[in-house]
Amino acid sequence: MAHDFPLFGDFSDPDAGHGSGPTRQTVLAAVEARLITTFGEPSGRAAVTFVGADRIEVLRFGPDAEGLVRYATLGMSAAPMADPSSAVADPVRGPRAELVLTVRGGQDEVHRALVVFAASPQVEGLVVAPGGSLDLGSPLWTGAPFTSVLAAEPGGLVEDLELPSPAEAVRFLPLLPMTPNEAAFKRVQGAAALEERWLKHGTDLRDPNRRGVPLD
Repeated sequence: MAHDFPLFGDFSDPDAGHGSGPTRQTVLAAVEARLITTFGEPSGRAAVTFVGADRIEVLRFGPDAEGLVRYATLGMSAAPMADPSSAVADPVRGPRAELVLTVRGGQDEVHRALVVFAASPQVEGLVVAPGGSLDLGSPLWTGAPFTSVLAAEPGGLVEDLELPSPAEAVRFLPLLPMTPNEAAFKRVQGAAALEERWLKHGTDLRDPNRRGVPLD
């Protein structure tokens, strides 16, 4: 795996279109434009490539006036996610998504985890959707109390990006870090129950050092 976060230069990407749908280059250019329109120019970017998978980038935005740093993937939406039970993946139709994580003060090391999550549809055949969880199996960054994330509902932070028919819109899924205990609670009780606990206790999900919410 190659990665390069400190260098903020431009990255070229070959046009790898699929069938009659929008090309990879067209989709990613539109996604990046949507992110810039929403958050402003990126303050950094990383590029990571796995063997046998297309490159995924992570764009960093901020910090803003509140000290919040946004990390957004770029590359996950280049192709639709395929239902793992399907015998043949449709190269045009299917859900498309990018991931957005907000951290107060920033944690640039998290780009590695985000790339792993964003590559999971290519590598593992996963369909990432709201209410689902992604588990890294190790801290999201050095010393982090979180090892996994919950994919939240899109639309509130970044508007969906419509693509030419028959391709589906790109949805930007906010990622909410979970402690191991919270992840275990979510597996048993469901995402809604965990989100209700967070809301009840006024949990700041952007705090990189927060403690787990009470689950009793």
